[in-house]
Amino acid sequence: MPSSSSLTSTGIPGLDDILGGGLPAQHLYLVEGTPGTGKTTLALQFLQAGRAAGERGLYVTLSETSEELTQVAASHGWSLDGIEVYDLVSDEGLSEEAEQTVLHPSEFELGETTRDVMRLVNEQKPQRVVFDSLSEMRLLAQSALRYRRQILALKRFFAQRGCTVLMLDDRSGGDGDQHLHSIAHGVLHLEQNTNDYGADKRRLRVVKLRGVKFRSGEHDFNLDRGGLQVFPRLVASEHEQKIDERLVSTGTAALDALLGGGLTPGSSLLLAGPAGVGKTTTAISCAVAAARRGSKVAYYLFDEGLGTLRQRSRALGLDVEPYMSSGHISIRTLDPAEVSPGQFAHSVRMAVEQDGVQMVVIDSLNAYLHAMPGGKYLVLQMHELLAYLNLRGITTLLILSLHGTVGEVRADVDLSYLSDAMLNFRYFEARGNLLKAISVIKSRTNAHEQSIREFRLGPHGVEVGKALSDFQGVLSGAARYTGTQPLLGDSDIATPTP
Repeated sequence: MPSSSSLTSTGIPGLDDILGGGLPAQHLYLVEGTPGTGKTTLALQFLQAGRAAGERGLYVTLSETSEELTQVAASHGWSLDGIEVYDLVSDEGLSEEAEQTVLHPSEFELGETTRDVMRLVNEQKPQRVVFDSLSEMRLLAQSALRYRRQILALKRFFAQRGCTVLMLDDRSGGDGDQHLHSIAHGVLHLEQNTNDYGADKRRLRVVKLRGVKFRSGEHDFNLDRGGLQVFPRLVASEHEQKIDERLVSTGTAALDALLGGGLTPGSSLLLAGPAGVGKTTTAISCAVAAARRGSKVAYYLFDEGLGTLRQRSRALGLDVEPYMSSGHISIRTLDPAEVSPGQFAHSVRMAVEQDGVQMVVIDSLNAYLHAMPGGKYLVLQMHELLAYLNLRGITTLLILSLHGTVGEVRADVDLSYLSDAMLNFRYFEARGNLLKAISVIKSRTNAHEQSIREFRLGPHGVEVGKALSDFQGVLSGAARYTGTQPLLGDSDIATPTP
């Protein structure tokens, strides 16, 4: 009998990563999930990978016909050439004469259909076998003891021939059926969550895998043309590396001074404030400054359209078009209703590890919140993502829009503790105008200024004025003027001719 020490690829890179390289060969595995979760597609990818590796594959089906399987494969752009498909229940098996003999429960090991399967395996000598599905066998068995004996008989038969087997189950027996879990060498659980709005979200979990240190927990995956794309759960501690902690400029000298010298690589900066105050423009200014230094920036845009962002940036002297053309700035628009948290984290990871980006901007956390199943998941996954980016030496800018304009403002969820530094933007009223102020609330990496400075967006981008030392109550939105300090807009007012 061949050695079973080697690993068998599932044909899905993300799943192989979760499994520690693949499935240990020559064992039986259970793939369970309700109808529509992607079990058949996963099984076909498994056989496709075997064919590419020069291994023979066999698909034994009780639930779908060979024509249906061919159509499923064609929908993904695949061919079943070289893969043997065997229908346990044929047209003859549906006749009245054969109704009581096909897979007769009391004669399973000796039944004609079972002997055909054994004969076919002996003739074809497949290395990979898919058995789809166990729900019909469970119904025909009529008792738990007989059902368990049938599965054990198949397990022994396939093990003696050195086959790696996937058995598919639609969980029609209920959550309490643990017979398969105890028999199988490993168990993969697939689930599909329907949302009130947007695309369904799918997740995968390895329930058990004997003798292998796998990545536990839930992992998001997509089911689309081309098969399953699995996004392994991000574990930040696996990605630590030595980083250069020298400060980099935001592109605005006064803002650098406010932050205590600039942005620290391997840290995150939260830009929080009401709508329209200048958070996105400040982030764009930092991105353009990074691109001018030759760094790459990945900008994830959840809120506004790309066209609007481009137009606004050009009007403020921060044209991103040249840097997008050169590849230094990549702006990726995302629909929060369509993107799962795992897919987003995977996209960020690929941008860092494959594209070599050194700055990541997430605009905004409010829209990202709506892509999540709940607030606690947002905090947990965002914490892991930020920890990963910090360990990789990436400068991260997070934009959080607060409710309200002046006076009391609030956020959907308190994320300030996740960031290493926080820039606070506020509106305030003075001299009959609506003005803006900026301040650093905290910084874990630099000795930042404690002052509140005037802030505005001018024709040359971000402008940061002097400290508002002659005003009181700026953060409350109702500032009181107590001196003669000039403001940024004073120079724009023409002096009347006497």
